[in-house]
Amino acid sequence: MGADREKFNNAIGSVKIPILILDNKWHRIFGKMNPTDEIKNLEKELSELLKRQGKLVNENKELKKIKSNLMSEIVNNIDGVDTRDLDEAVDKKLNDNKRLINDVNEKLDNNEEELKDLPREIDGINKRLMVATMDLCYERLQSNTVKIEEIAEWVRDIRVQLKKNLVKKQDMELYNAELYSYMHDIFGPVVMELFDMKYVPTIHKAPELKTEAKPDDNNPDSSKDEAKS
Repeated sequence: MGADREKFNNAIGSVKIPILILDNKWHRIFGKMNPTDEIKNLEKELSELLKRQGKLVNENKELKKIKSNLMSEIVNNIDGVDTRDLDEAVDKKLNDNKRLINDVNEKLDNNEEELKDLPREIDGINKRLMVATMDLCYERLQSNTVKIEEIAEWVRDIRVQLKKNLVKKQDMELYNAELYSYMHDIFGPVVMELFDMKYVPTIHKAPELKTEAKPDDNNPDSSKDEAKS
């Protein structure tokens, strides 16, 4: 396990990735899930390092401008003047400028030294943020996968049950149609109409079947009388 972890860390260390907090897609990852406290802390730390880097870069630009102006003043004060004839005020100004230039150079050196270390620190925090983000994402992926499988199984069961119920529904509808037909043939339309008035509002009536009135066996002319009526 330790060897695998070391191998993993070495592989991660060689990966080049963009600064995550500057990537809009990284922020969109947390549109539907909350970042962990670790991710929030790393994001804040990385943000502070980037701000510090930007501040040092801008500060160095200003320091170089100041140094350039100080050098120009020294040159302007010396040009065309015999150094033996320099008055005390000019001499003091030159010494002040030299001292300021030394201060600027020292500040520039310190800033440059810090700027050399910052990219390594930024990359280190960025890698830790990447790992924390990936851990959270894979945890959510695994959680969603379990739920997806559960829902898929539920859908499969529902489909099976749906098919069974559709077959049962068709069988019951066919049975209703046959039962109603038999009742109509046995009891005749007059009786069926009376019972339809009583039961149809509470049941699903089967489709009406067109049937011809059967002649009374004891009265062969009954069909003719019904037809006349």
